[in-house]
Amino acid sequence: MLRLAEKYSDRPIEELPPLFQRILQNAIRDFYRRQKIRNFWTTPLSTLLSGSDNSDDQDPLENFYAESDSNYFSDPAKQLAGTQHLGLIEKALESLPARQREAFLLRYWEDMDVATTAAIMGCSEGSVKTHCSRATHTLAVMLKKEGVEL
Repeated sequence: MLRLAEKYSDRPIEELPPLFQRILQNAIRDFYRRQKIRNFWTTPLSTLLSGSDNSDDQDPLENFYAESDSNYFSDPAKQLAGTQHLGLIEKALESLPARQREAFLLRYWEDMDVATTAAIMGCSEGSVKTHCSRATHTLAVMLKKEGVEL
């Protein structure tokens, strides 16, 4: 409703119901799309985190020791695969252009919204979305070439 009022207050009343429906559909689609992308990229990395010590000063890319009762690392082959996947993800992130890497890490690693990311990067929200989309596509292609199925 707020988007409708902010952007289309000058429109005739007859045009408002379809506009409201379109805004609502797009907002719902955007929410689920963001959730899908966030889960796609954070799930492989979150399995490498230690379960008990998730403090903010800990770098999960450097510390990924599992608890003794963890099922994920009970198999050494899984532990090796997780370490190798993490290395491939780091390598792929390093090869991204700086702006794409910055947008991707702020949005999906730091879990910031588009507006906050745009403010930090000093660009428009559309640019952030473009950088994230391109980074996601590039990472997916690079990881698929390496044999990583996410």
